Amino acid sequence: MRAEALAALLTLLGACARPPTVTATPWSWSLPVGWPAPVVPDDDPMTVEKVALGRLLFFDQRLSQNQTTACATCHDPARAYTDGRTTALGSTGQLHRRNTQSLANVAYASSLTWANGQQTVLAHQALVPLLGDTPVELGWQGHQTELFARLSDDEAYARRFGAVFGTEGVTLDTLTRALAAFERTLISGTSPWDRFVAGDLSALSDAAKRGHELFTSDAVGCSHCHAGFAFTDAVVAVGVQAVQAFHNTGLYDVDGHGAYPEGDQGELEITNHAIDMGCFKAPGLRNLRFTAPYLHDGSAATLAELIDTYSAGGRVFQHLGHPSLLQSPLVRPLGLDAGQKADLLAFLDALNDEDFVAAQTSP
Repeated sequence: MRAEALAALLTLLGACARPPTVTATPWSWSLPVGWPAPVVPDDDPMTVEKVALGRLLFFDQRLSQNQTTACATCHDPARAYTDGRTTALGSTGQLHRRNTQSLANVAYASSLTWANGQQTVLAHQALVPLLGDTPVELGWQGHQTELFARLSDDEAYARRFGAVFGTEGVTLDTLTRALAAFERTLISGTSPWDRFVAGDLSALSDAAKRGHELFTSDAVGCSHCHAGFAFTDAVVAVGVQAVQAFHNTGLYDVDGHGAYPEGDQGELEITNHAIDMGCFKAPGLRNLRFTAPYLHDGSAATLAELIDTYSAGGRVFQHLGHPSLLQSPLVRPLGLDAGQKADLLAFLDALNDEDFVAAQTSP
C-alpha cells in the first residue's frame, strides 16, 4: 500500500475510534410568570439535544418490546398526556389497576405515582413502564439487550445518543434520562386562570370567580389538597420544600373499618401502616376537560359525578351513611346546592390549558 493511502486509512481509523463529540446546548425554561423553576438533578442537566432525543423516544412504538406501544400511547398529548381509559392498558393487552395520570407539570411532582412516596425521580420512575411485569407495560423485562440493540442499530438514534451522552451510548440510564428531560418540558400554565392571575381580569367568568371562592374557602376546602400553582400538595421546585402528601377521600369501605379493595389499597401497600389505607396522591387539576375518567381507579366518569361524590362526603357517606374510620377528616358532607356545583365546575373549566393540549408535541 502506498504511504499516502496508508496515512489516509490510519487517519480514517483514528477518526472512527475517537469518541463522539458531545453537544450540550443549555435548556432555557419558558415558565409562566411567578412560577419557580423545576428541580433538575445536578449531574444530569437539561440540554436542547437531550430534550429532542427524549421527545423522539417518547413517541416511538419501538420502545415497546412488541413495537405496538409508545409512551405517547398512554400519555396522549391530545388528552393532556392521559389515555381516556378507566385504567391503563399495557402493550400486551394487560389491564392495569390504576388510571393513567397526566404528565402536565410532572417536573414539579414530588411523587410520581398514585401511591408510592419512594418514586421521586423521573428517570428512575421510567424504569417501571420499561421493565415492569406486574402488569406489563412496555415489556422489556428480560429483553434489555434487545432494546439496546434495536436503538443502537438505528443510525439516527446511535448518532443522537452519541451526541448527547458520548461514549455511554444506549443504556437504561441514558434512555431514561432522555425521557425524563423531555417530560420536564411539559409545562401547562396558559389557562384562563393563569391569564387572570397575570392581570387579565376578564379571563374568568363571574361563575368561575364564585367557584374559586368556594374552592379556596374553609367550608369547602378543595385547596387544602389541591394547592398552589400546580393545584396539588405533592410539589417540589427550586426554592420550594418538597412535600409528599397522600389522602384517603372516603371512596371505599369494604369491611366497615375503612378498607379499600384488596389489591388497590393506596400507600398502605408501601408503608404497611394502617393509617395509610386508601391514601392516594391528590393529582393536579389542570386540563380536566381532557383527562376523564377521574380518580386513581378511573371510577368517576365525569366531573359532575366527582363533585357530587365529594359534596356527599365521599362514597362512604353517599352510599353507606357513615364515615370511613380511617378517612381524612378533611372529607365531610358539604351539602353543595346546584348553583355552587355549577360554579365549581366553571372554575375547574378555567384551569383547562387549550394551548398546551393543542401544541404540536409529536416529532
